[in-house]
Amino acid sequence: MDEFIEYILQFGNLNKQQVDLIRGKATEMELRKDEYYWEAGKAVKQIGFITSGVLRVYYYNNKGEEITRYFVDENHLILSGNTVDEVFMPSEYLSAITDCKLVVFSKQNWKDISATIIGWDTIIQKIITKHHSEKITRRSELVSQDGTERYVDFIDKFPTLVNRVPLSYIASYLGVTQSSLSRIRKNIR
Repeated sequence: MDEFIEYILQFGNLNKQQVDLIRGKATEMELRKDEYYWEAGKAVKQIGFITSGVLRVYYYNNKGEEITRYFVDENHLILSGNTVDEVFMPSEYLSAITDCKLVVFSKQNWKDISATIIGWDTIIQKIITKHHSEKITRRSELVSQDGTERYVDFIDKFPTLVNRVPLSYIASYLGVTQSSLSRIRKNIR
């Protein structure tokens, strides 16, 4: 929980009563490896913040192959939809690659925090903007790079993930086969 409070405080100020309110509305959750935070086609009823572990967002293409869109590691907010009132039915899966710990809020508790803390929505918008910008930058660079450049860039941008994420997921994220990734890794050592 402390990790979430520290993270939020990077984007705005909160007094002790506001922090206590947030703590009172949150619950802590553990996901074991391979458990879902959400599944495609099922309504998401909570907002989360990952304090420990790695999650993976993926979908199945028209050939039935799993395609990794991105990874979510520590200090990332996991929102559900564009607004807290929206019934969010994802078309992708979000599952734990490692054992994970999260701070979670029901949508109602999130709304209560938003209604009570002046400036909460501004803090959250700053976080959303930061994460969205990071995501766009990562994905747009993948388009113009060859496999080796993508992998080197991945190592550079996600140094803590390389040894925590199975190679098959990294290969899928980079848009290369696992055997190509093995060759790339061998050639850059």
